[in-house]
Amino acid sequence: MRVVLQRVKEAQVSVGSEIKGHIKLGLLIFVGIALEDSAEDIDWLCNKICNLRIFNDPQGQMNLSLKDIDGEALVVSQFTLHAQTNKGNRPSYIKAAKPDLALPLYKLFIKQFENNFGKKINKGVFGAQMMVSLVNDGPVTLIIDSKNRL
Repeated sequence: MRVVLQRVKEAQVSVGSEIKGHIKLGLLIFVGIALEDSAEDIDWLCNKICNLRIFNDPQGQMNLSLKDIDGEALVVSQFTLHAQTNKGNRPSYIKAAKPDLALPLYKLFIKQFENNFGKKINKGVFGAQMMVSLVNDGPVTLIIDSKNRL
């Protein structure tokens, strides 16, 4: 499972003209689910994300987590995070999980994240064509892959 985290001042996801999720200070989390992903990947990632110290303390040092700042989270599914671009000019998505596998894992990710975080989060619509807007803070953007834990 691969995530792209963006520390944001605000972010929003829409489908058509309808806003599906909106947050102020917090994390915009793009989630890509691969064929070999499991609940173990979700547990590890949710714990890591909730406790990752990437928000500034009063001295301007990144010492605070999403929990510490009582921030918000917006989770958006994004299968393109598993694109392979090494051959030709058309990305291959062969390693990305198909919806029948990815959707249950995406729902589990949301549930586990809310449990770890201790409150409800905002989310996009799985499989929909979404418009995402954000004000990146820093900018701080991190990529975390659950298969690269060591």
